[in-house]
Amino acid sequence: MPDERLDGENAAKGLTGTMPATSQIRNFSIIAHIDHGKSTLADQFLLKTGTISARDYRAQLLDGMDLERERGITIQMHPVTIYHERNGVRYELNLIDTPGHVDFSYEVSRSMAACEGAVLLVDASQGVQAQTVANAYLAIENDLKIVPVLNKIDMPAARPDEMIAEMEQAVGIDGLDVLRCSAKTGMGVEDVLDAIVDRIPAPPGNIDAPLKALVFNSHFDSFKGVVVYIRVMDGTIKVGQKIRMMQGAREFTVTDVGQFRPSMVSCGTLSAGQVGYCMANIKNIEDVRIGDTLTDSVNPTDVALAGYKQPKPMVYSGLYPVNNNEFEALREALAKLKLNDSSFTFTPESSEGMGFGFRCGFLGLLHREIIQQRLERDCDLDLVQTAPNVTYELLLTNGETRIINNPQEVPDAGSIQEFREPFVKINFLLPSDNIGDIMSLCADRRGTYVKTEYLSPTRAVLIFEIPLSEVIFDLYDKLKSITRGYGTMDYEFMGYIPGDLVRLDVLVHHKRVDALSIIVHRSQAERRGRKLILKLKDEIDRHMFEVALQAAIGARVIARETIAAIRKNVTAKCYGGDITRKRKLWAKQAAGKKRMKQVGQVEIPQEAFMSVLETDD
Repeated sequence: MPDERLDGENAAKGLTGTMPATSQIRNFSIIAHIDHGKSTLADQFLLKTGTISARDYRAQLLDGMDLERERGITIQMHPVTIYHERNGVRYELNLIDTPGHVDFSYEVSRSMAACEGAVLLVDASQGVQAQTVANAYLAIENDLKIVPVLNKIDMPAARPDEMIAEMEQAVGIDGLDVLRCSAKTGMGVEDVLDAIVDRIPAPPGNIDAPLKALVFNSHFDSFKGVVVYIRVMDGTIKVGQKIRMMQGAREFTVTDVGQFRPSMVSCGTLSAGQVGYCMANIKNIEDVRIGDTLTDSVNPTDVALAGYKQPKPMVYSGLYPVNNNEFEALREALAKLKLNDSSFTFTPESSEGMGFGFRCGFLGLLHREIIQQRLERDCDLDLVQTAPNVTYELLLTNGETRIINNPQEVPDAGSIQEFREPFVKINFLLPSDNIGDIMSLCADRRGTYVKTEYLSPTRAVLIFEIPLSEVIFDLYDKLKSITRGYGTMDYEFMGYIPGDLVRLDVLVHHKRVDALSIIVHRSQAERRGRKLILKLKDEIDRHMFEVALQAAIGARVIARETIAAIRKNVTAKCYGGDITRKRKLWAKQAAGKKRMKQVGQVEIPQEAFMSVLETDD
């Protein structure tokens, strides 16, 4: 909801309806590793430029979701327009605050397409981290001007000279260009704002050309329909104008145009170089596609913008409603969420044990966890999720190549000529004392050593090629544990490499539970199967009948455990007497148990489906 008080203050300052020349506009994003102070610096920008007053100031002002505040991380990009005066000229700065976690790198890449520069933030105590390097190279690939900033210089553990040397070594930045600031206290923030104006180029664009605008984000408003986030490349867009989405070929009439200051403030017109939003009574969320080009219906542009390369989901998991009546509600919730986060995919699927649900693709485990929590909170849904798995590629004996993202789709072993699994190149940035432990960890997970690079005598970059399936479970947690929190990692997809892989099935009460099937390397199948069965034995409650748990590869059972039945002491009422009376009662009980075992249904809790995540203790 827009803040009416802020709107009034902005109007009083004359900020609404202004159309600055492109030479007075700067578009930039803030990029950094997670927890290096991006959101805090953005808050200081708002405070120093008078966009918000001191009484309205609060930490993580741009992070609108409760989930972002609770976790202290940025999940979505957040655009905001601020005004900064430099040498008597007022500049319009369009800032896009970006996430720092590797799972949300797609959000970062989308924000960069709408900018000409980037503030690269580095923590003065932690130094260059894995995602710092990844984001810096991403900015360089997008031809952005980088403004390097060293944050948290007021901390007792800060080592600014050493960290600037790391930046020179890792990213190739000139140490003399690095600015020093403290986003928490506000020290040096004015210098960063001046550097943004001086170093980042003004956006190109012709205000008289036909309208051409990039759709870089959107969200659904229950009252206003779809709110489209745009960066205007050429021309102008104003209320009442007829526009067309070039991919969808649908036409709409603009009802509102504005900017984020930081709430949504109508300004009537956006011109070339500006960043803002537009609304056009778009009720169907499928009419808006992230990366689409928005143009004028009467005088359209000839060439569409390049848009975005659609990311490939790395992790797949099933989402099922606890109540089957909520299937359509879940479908609608997923569609609205995809409008705001186009990096995940979903397709309907059905499971014998769990009913109707969706097979969802995510960029990583944190991305998957965030999506589930947003669905449960925002849409009030009770969900059951299956264990995550990655995508595989199969070469069949008939020459066909098939992509598999669900273990249930794996055909019989006789029809598979080659089983290929995804490999990633993973960069560990860690203290040099922990190199041996991390190399041992990667060797246990079938990793191949590539090289080691030293940033300083105490910090190194360790590069491995490793199967993605070995990364997504708990490698990050193990890394943090071994390095006492100082290690970070970043990975990029390499391709599919052949391996000796098999499908491991789990049978509960002699029935295969498709949601518990996993794909593993043959050398690890027996160990994983035994651990999984032992874990399931602890998670599944005892029933009135004996329950057999089995792990199998095809028709060969490789592990078995039995959950004993709950038994009533039927002979408790016998006080002595002939033993044949007790035997008769025991025989009657055994017959009843046998009959119950044939028709009984085993209830499997949510924790059991997550037990496939358990690896080494």
